[in-house]
Amino acid sequence: MKIVAVTSCPVGMAHTYMSAAALKKACKKLGYDVRVETQGSMGIRDKLSQEEIDLADIFIDIADVAMMEEERFKNIHTFSTSTSKVIKNAELVLEAALNTLDKK
Repeated sequence: MKIVAVTSCPVGMAHTYMSAAALKKACKKLGYDVRVETQGSMGIRDKLSQEEIDLADIFIDIADVAMMEEERFKNIHTFSTSTSKVIKNAELVLEAALNTLDKK
């Protein structure tokens, strides 16, 4: 399973990076391949390539604010959530996201 994600919070600092770390840890534990892009006051970091996005099975939008360059994700199955939900229980968020794949 290939997962791409974008994390962003109003300032683009603590919650952005905490949710990115939580998602990466959960994906590693569960054996999923994940790439996470962070967005915030310093712009886009670890920017996902269009190829990475196109090859992914799902995009997880972990946003508390509007995402930059969202048009890149228009052709991929998307699951949206908040940074606080991922920080609290990333495994549960992953389960919910992947369950939406079964329904498409």
